[in-house]
Amino acid sequence: MSQEQILQPVDESVGYALKKASALLRSAMDQALRPLDLTVPQYACLEVLRQRPGLSGSELARAVFVSRQSMNLVLKGLEDRGLLTRPPVPAHGKALPTELTPAGRERLLAASRALSVVENRMLAALTPSARRRLCADLASIATALSDETGSGEI
Repeated sequence: MSQEQILQPVDESVGYALKKASALLRSAMDQALRPLDLTVPQYACLEVLRQRPGLSGSELARAVFVSRQSMNLVLKGLEDRGLLTRPPVPAHGKALPTELTPAGRERLLAASRALSVVENRMLAALTPSARRRLCADLASIATALSDETGSGEI
């Protein structure tokens, strides 16, 4: 196969379409979260903590797809604003379990509402069955790539 046979128009590439959709989604999310003074990683951190309170910074970093160093900055910023709490010293080991404060839960609720508008706009042209299929297809893609790299992490 020649190189010309392998290459296809960029607008027919699934990878390009995913990257374009991802970039536009991120931009829309940033715009929706800006009035709430949150970034996408901060929102993701609050959402993961709502679902799994008590996670350490390392666990949160893996769940939110950022480095531990970046997560430490996210956590410090959210803690300084009173949106989450961490004990001053770990109960055991080195991990500081993190939990949302009432103000953090309130900000998360507002952010979730703002982002549901973005998601509904993004999926408006799809039927409910097409939405389910898209979600399943994206999960399959992630699994295939995770299997290849040997991890589910970025």
